[in-house]
This record gives sequence, C-alpha cells and structure tokens, in this order.
Amino acid sequence: MMTPEQKFARWVRMSIASFLLMFVYFIVADIWIPLTPDSTVMRVVTPVSARVSGYVARVHVHNNSQVKKGDLLFELDPTPFNNNVDAAQIAWQQACLTNQQLDAKIAAAQASLKTAELTARNDKVTFDRYQRLSAMQNVSQQDLDKVRTAWQSSEQSVNSLRANIHELTIERGEKDDARNVTLKKYRNALEQAQLNLAWTQIRAEADGTISNLQLSPGWYAPAGTAALALVSNNTDIVADFREKSLRHTRNGTDAAVVFDALPGQVFHAHVTSLDAGVLAGQEAVNGELSQPEASNRWVRDAQRMRIHVALDEPLDRRLPTGARATVQLYNSEGPFARFFSGLQIRLVSLLHYVY
Repeated sequence: MMTPEQKFARWVRMSIASFLLMFVYFIVADIWIPLTPDSTVMRVVTPVSARVSGYVARVHVHNNSQVKKGDLLFELDPTPFNNNVDAAQIAWQQACLTNQQLDAKIAAAQASLKTAELTARNDKVTFDRYQRLSAMQNVSQQDLDKVRTAWQSSEQSVNSLRANIHELTIERGEKDDARNVTLKKYRNALEQAQLNLAWTQIRAEADGTISNLQLSPGWYAPAGTAALALVSNNTDIVADFREKSLRHTRNGTDAAVVFDALPGQVFHAHVTSLDAGVLAGQEAVNGELSQPEASNRWVRDAQRMRIHVALDEPLDRRLPTGARATVQLYNSEGPFARFFSGLQIRLVSLLHYVY
C-alpha cells in the first residue's frame, strides 16, 4: 500500500517524464514532420478595368458568374468611338486624295519642265547664233541683249520648275503608301481609333469567377479604374513555416492539407516551390543609413518562410481565395515519421469540427 507521499512522488515523476517526452517529440517533430496552421488558399485576383473611358451601355455578368477567357463582361457606349473611327477614316481618305493631287501637280510640273527645257535650249541656240553674228557686226548689240535676256529668263524658268517639282516631291513623300509618312500618320490614327472602338467591349483575360461587381448601365467607367474583380480558378496554397522546419523540405516533398471549410477531410499534396525570401530580407535603397534590428529578448521570434503547396487531386468544391488551411509536411520517409505525421494531421482535421 503506497502512502500519499509516495503517490505524489510517482505523479511528479510521471509528469516530468511526460513533459520531457513531449518536449523531445515537439523538437523532433518540428524538424521532420512540421505542421503549420498558417496556411491560406490563394487565387490570383485580377482587377478588371476598361482601357478607354466611357459610359457603360450593357453589363453581361453578375457577381459569382463563371466566365471563360474571351467572354464579354461589359460594354461601353460605342457612339463617340464610332465617330472617331469615321473621322479618322475621312482624314486618311483625304490624305490619299491630297497625294493624288500632288501626283497630278508633279506630272503637270514635269511636263512644263520639259517645255521650258526645250525653250531654254532653243533660246541658247539663238543666243549663240546672235553672238556669232554680233562678232561679224551683222546684228546690233540691242538685239543681242534681247536674245541673251530671253535665254536667261528661260533658264530661270527651268530652275524654278525644278525647285517646284522638288518641293512637291518632298510634300508627296514616298510613292510606296506603306512607307509614306503622311499616310502612315493617318493610318496609325485610324488603327488607334478602331482599337479604341474594340476596347469598348471588355472581355475576360482568363477563366475565373466574377466578384465585387461595381457597375451598371449608365455608370461612367474611367480608363484604368477597376470595375470588378476576376478571381482565377487556379488554386495556390501558401504555408508559412519556421526556418528550421524547412531544413529538409524540397520541391516535391509530400504534404497533407486540411481546410477549415472541410473539416474531417485530409487531402494529399506536394510542395511546388519555396519562396526566395520575405519582406524582412528586402532593404529599401533610400539613401539613409541602415537601421539594425533591435531585440530585448534573449531568444528572438523565429522567422517564418513561405512555401507553395499543390493538391495531388483537385477539389470537388472550389474554395474562395483567402480560405484558411493547415499543412503537414513529410520531411522524413521513415514509417514512424509517417505514422505520427498522419496522426497529427488527422487530429487537426477532427478538431476543425469544434473550432
């Protein structure tokens, strides 16, 4: 029969032994079979906005609509954009007509140049003949001066026509319409107007779910201002572990996931990547001196690093972005580690029925 003092001493020894056993277990488990409740379901959220400003004419979706890439989400009033296209089309056609007029002017100037060159050549021949006659005193000096003036006037007409043709040619630009600067400018304006018109129809850039829809017909949608959010269907599970817990974690390491929204269910998964760092490891370059981190604790808080986990099989139910989860890593392939890690995650899955 044990005395009360002996019973108390036995309970003390058992408590100390249990504490030491649990202490050793948690140290070993944190390295070989780590578990973290700091896990979140992340889905890429894309703010959807119009690329041009305008009034909303029609909305083709509602909150929680499932859309595919290319589906029409909403439309802006196309009237002013159609007018811009028409104006750009008219300007481009007018530029084409102007170039045709310049071609006609150049052709006419070239014909006039040929006539002027013939006239100048004939006047030069006449001047040369009068010079020879003048040398033999057969014509007066006055007649020679008149012939010289006529020849010089013809040469000036030729030079003027050549300068005019050169000016018209510069104004006309390249004969090739694709390289003509003037036509290219108006063609670019037309293409931009057509592009702006196409942008009045805002379409989904990826598959996903519509969320936070904040527009209706008649609402003015400024360019670049988000009118709704498109939540991607692709799920990424991020988990934050203490640094030492990831010593033996690699891409492809087996894992298990329990979601708060699906208590009692354990899903097989694997590690897809480990982040290169966290914000605490990024120092802003601002021209100021560095500020060492100060801590008055003997043992500071452990830094947490982020990993990404993917399920081996897709969920039957799509969880919202931001849903919480618990991730268990299998850093060891040993049977005991597998047993205790499976026990840990299943215990957590049952506890989610309670909280």
